[in-house]
Amino acid sequence: MKIKVYDSINTVTTLEKKELVDFLFEHLDEFGDKWEDIDRAVDYALNPHPAFGGFVLYIKENKSIIGVVVMNKTRMKGYIPENILVYIAIHKSFRGKGLGVELMQKAIKTTKGDIALHVERDNPARFLYEKVGFKNPYMEMRYYKK
Repeated sequence: MKIKVYDSINTVTTLEKKELVDFLFEHLDEFGDKWEDIDRAVDYALNPHPAFGGFVLYIKENKSIIGVVVMNKTRMKGYIPENILVYIAIHKSFRGKGLGVELMQKAIKTTKGDIALHVERDNPARFLYEKVGFKNPYMEMRYYKK
């Protein structure tokens, strides 16, 4: 299995993008977002405009997606990392086989600059992030306008 990349240069078709978003929506389980939000994150990652950007890494086996990472550029540096890992998902049938570590390592290698991510305390992916070197220096808080 080979990890491939979509970005502003290696573009996707509408059908390929829908396949990626559908995969993430299904395999992020209870830690996912609305389909529309996932779609926007993928759009941002693949946008060729310099104010946006990032990339999508994916692994396929027998023409089916089995793993995806979505990385967005933040356009910041120092006080906020230059990149944010928005999503990583592995197909339920392929979990526990090292694909998550492999995707994370490739994402780290592909990314220029530091990386932030958000993870719920009870998300088992937290252990993957710690395994590849992510630290937890802060507690995140959010204010939601109604």
